[in-house]
Amino acid sequence: MQKNISEAIRVYRRNKEEYFKDLEEFLQIKTISSDSQYRDEIREGADWIVQQFKSMGASETKILETQKHPVVYGKIPSSKEDALTVLVYGHYDVQPPDPIDLWESPPFIPDTRDGNLYARGASDMKGQFMIALNAIKAIKEIADLPVNFKFLVEGEEEIGSPSIKSFLEINKDLFKSDFVLNLDAGMISKKKPTLVYGLRGLAYFEVEVKGPGQDLHSGLFGGVVFNPIHALCKMIAEMKDENGVIQLPGFYDDVIPLTPEDKEALEKLGMDESFYKSQTNVDKLFGEKGFTPVERVGVRPTLDVNGIYGGYTGEGPKTVIPSIAKAKISMRLVPDQSPENVRNQLERFFEMHAPEQISWKIEMLSSDPACITDPEYFAVRCFSESIEAIWGVEPVHQRGGGSIPIVSYMKKILGLESVLSGFSLPEDNIHSPNEKLDLDVFHKGVETVIHFIYNVSGDCLK
Repeated sequence: MQKNISEAIRVYRRNKEEYFKDLEEFLQIKTISSDSQYRDEIREGADWIVQQFKSMGASETKILETQKHPVVYGKIPSSKEDALTVLVYGHYDVQPPDPIDLWESPPFIPDTRDGNLYARGASDMKGQFMIALNAIKAIKEIADLPVNFKFLVEGEEEIGSPSIKSFLEINKDLFKSDFVLNLDAGMISKKKPTLVYGLRGLAYFEVEVKGPGQDLHSGLFGGVVFNPIHALCKMIAEMKDENGVIQLPGFYDDVIPLTPEDKEALEKLGMDESFYKSQTNVDKLFGEKGFTPVERVGVRPTLDVNGIYGGYTGEGPKTVIPSIAKAKISMRLVPDQSPENVRNQLERFFEMHAPEQISWKIEMLSSDPACITDPEYFAVRCFSESIEAIWGVEPVHQRGGGSIPIVSYMKKILGLESVLSGFSLPEDNIHSPNEKLDLDVFHKGVETVIHFIYNVSGDCLK
């Protein structure tokens, strides 16, 4: 096995510049899932993946429709009769690049400088997905694959994967596998490769507050009607107290308390106040009193206003009392909170705090539960061994602060555990201008996956 690993890594190192051209081509496709004007580019991205699978000798590949954006399926088999089947997850959609003027190079024209590749999707997650494909390509150049591969590559992850639950329920036989390899996570730092064993869930809402039937002249009507922006801002301010504690009734009732073991594991990550200050460029941190920054990020629930708007926001003055004010509000959830319960809690809060002069409504835009994976699962242990073999250090185990809806649905609907890791870095500006991919980390990531493919099919099982 070690001979095959070494030879496949040599092949990759010899051909990595050629492989890299595929990633650069992929990054030029504007697969923005949140904006309907990019539907053609979304389809182009799905077609591009199909062609990749065909060039790699896929026995089957197809584009499967959903209610919104398609899922790409592929199968690349091994000739071994008793080979495991690994389901590789990826998403080809990306976030909008706004604000454009903060990019140092055009977001959809890949630019390599200072050891990094800059482009929207470079890290999240086109680059991560290509790590898996490059590892498979390198192995196929020297030998038959030791495991079967199936692929599920979706186009809705950046909008909360609204179609994926029903899609999996309909197509669960197609994706029958032994486990999932999901590289949509990241590393704490270049010196700390990471395995993620838990993710927070998400409940995302749009709230609307309505006052007068139409915008009013503030000189004629100011002082006699309740401004809905004032009402909304007042309620938002009351959602947290001065200690950062969320005030929705019953919000913490289902939260599983941290154990001493949880606290000890989080301390070992080394993500202290200085770490978060350096990552966020702030002088002082803020958060729920009584918890460390790493606890607040990984294992405590949050509530954040993601956007607020209403009235006139254009250039110059326009003196109006707006008819409507809106806000986007998201909560990151932890076990055992449910999005449905949180919605009820938000509604009860509005019932308790909304001024009688306004009306309001709440729409849930996306949701998914928190999830915990088994760090002792055999494939997770295999990946850990492969990280140590390539990086020379044991990986740290982390509960991630973000949400990846597919992980919980893979477990509940398909019955599959996930190996959840990745090779993006906190400083890679995911979702922000100047998103980048560290190329040293990228190449070591490919070598890690090469090692893992052989490891999980052989010695690791013994």
